[in-house]
Amino acid sequence: MTPPDFLQRANFAQILRILGLAAMVIGAIDPLEGSVLIWLGNALAALGAWLVKNRYQTWLICAWLLVTLGVGLLFGFSALGGFGGTTGRPLWWALVLLPYPIGWIMGLLGAARSLWERPDSTTQHMPA
Repeated sequence: MTPPDFLQRANFAQILRILGLAAMVIGAIDPLEGSVLIWLGNALAALGAWLVKNRYQTWLICAWLLVTLGVGLLFGFSALGGFGGTTGRPLWWALVLLPYPIGWIMGLLGAARSLWERPDSTTQHMPA
């Protein structure tokens, strides 16, 4: 007897969210070199939440978009030589990279919260 399609999808989504959370934590060991791993972890967590229509899916998609923007800016500014020194860009330009850590923290919280709630409450809004 095979389990219903929803249970298979829920199990797959759970695995994606766990892998995503693990990737975000491992990528944090070195946030610059691990930025691709953090980006991938956010994408996996968002996909896992979206598959089961978890109430944190919008939060995780927004987190993924922020990380995408931040990592893209990080790569772009790295290709241009970074900040400070002889680049002609003062250090305060590094503030444009803030979407990356904000999205990373949002992704960690969203993935953890989506894993914490019971499977039967994914479509219900429980009081905070």
